[in-house]
Amino acid sequence: MYSLQEVKSAYSVYEDIAFGKIKEGLLVAASYPLVTTGAVLGLGFLGFKRPRRFLYYNTMRLFVSEEALLSRADAKVKELRQSIDFLKVETEKLERSASQAEEELKRGRTKLRQTGKQIQSVINSAYKIERQAGGLKDVLKELPSREASRFRSQVSNLAKEAKQERNALTKEVTKISNYGISV
Repeated sequence: MYSLQEVKSAYSVYEDIAFGKIKEGLLVAASYPLVTTGAVLGLGFLGFKRPRRFLYYNTMRLFVSEEALLSRADAKVKELRQSIDFLKVETEKLERSASQAEEELKRGRTKLRQTGKQIQSVINSAYKIERQAGGLKDVLKELPSREASRFRSQVSNLAKEAKQERNALTKEVTKISNYGISV
């Protein structure tokens, strides 16, 4: 395990070596200004994209015949044309798929609207059943017998079931309305 002093001294040694190399490089650069300028300009020239591309294509023209360059360009144009044709085919497929999906969406909206209207009519029927059950309970209250008591409990249970169904159906209509479909 190194102590802090040993690490500090090792760091100091490496730091001195690094700065020594930098100083030496600067001295060499100062003693040969023409070479330094050429090297900096050359690296700068190759560092940027346009000059590098310019240099590459001009060098290619020197070593490759014009026919080879034209055939290579022609091959790239054909490749691009194939890519564009493929893109067109894919676009047509996606447009057809989108139009089919749109039609299905319209049909689905229509079905939802029709179903919502049917549910509304069932809700109204359930509401009518509740009212009729309430009226029947009033009539049964006037009857004193045990049979009337049993009928009253059955009518109450039926009215409760009708109310539960009506509430469940109302929730379904609300869901349909939340999709932006008027019922």
